[in-house]
Amino acid sequence: MFGLHDKLTHEELAWELVALFDELKIEQINEVLVKNVPLPTLKFFASYADDFGNAECVGADARKRLPNLLLLGYLLRVLEERLLSDNESFDA
Repeated sequence: MFGLHDKLTHEELAWELVALFDELKIEQINEVLVKNVPLPTLKFFASYADDFGNAECVGADARKRLPNLLLLGYLLRVLEERLLSDNESFDA
């Protein structure tokens, strides 16, 4: 794991987030989602993933994972924004 002030690339941050989620229990993941993803956004990702899967003829197994992939990307972006705003506050 990286220290608080270590600079990560976007790729390293993404892998750290994936590693963190891999260690969480289902209840903990649900808690992260509730605290960081508005319900309309969750519904949008589910609907969008279904529409995309149908339009692109994505197989059933992969289609089940599409909403999670979208959510992970969303959470990564939220984390990046929070880290950026935190770093900006350190400079003030």
